[in-house]
Amino acid sequence: MDSQFEVLKKSRELVLNLTNGLTIEQLHKIPEGFNNNIAWNVAHLVVTQQLLLYKLSGLQCLVSDELIDNYRKGTKPTETFTEEEFEEVKELLLGLPDTLKEDFSAGIFSDYTEYKTSTGFVLDSFKTALAFNNMHEGIHLGVIMAIRKLV
Repeated sequence: MDSQFEVLKKSRELVLNLTNGLTIEQLHKIPEGFNNNIAWNVAHLVVTQQLLLYKLSGLQCLVSDELIDNYRKGTKPTETFTEEEFEEVKELLLGLPDTLKEDFSAGIFSDYTEYKTSTGFVLDSFKTALAFNNMHEGIHLGVIMAIRKLV
């Protein structure tokens, strides 16, 4: 499991590095052919990890309901972050993997509600959810890389 936590931490660092040097306007720009922007993708990663690993384990998510409602699967950018708000999202992006690992080590992930993803993959445990989440993060890392070239 340690390698899965390392992959999550590294992918988050890569995402964070891609936001460096971009203005708040660039972070919110939706290029032609895309449905979302870099800011939405970053917040979406935070929210999805919380839903797949905490909520489906029957635990309280560590982010606000408002963030979840605005950036969960099936949403599109409707909000614009201030620079301060986006800094908070970046702190969550970078810090929550450490909290996840600590919570896992503490043994709080004992139950899991089976969930079939939109790709058809069935998540039946914390372990499969973490692996799937890492794949999901890789997909969005690629999207962020593509958008960054266009903003």
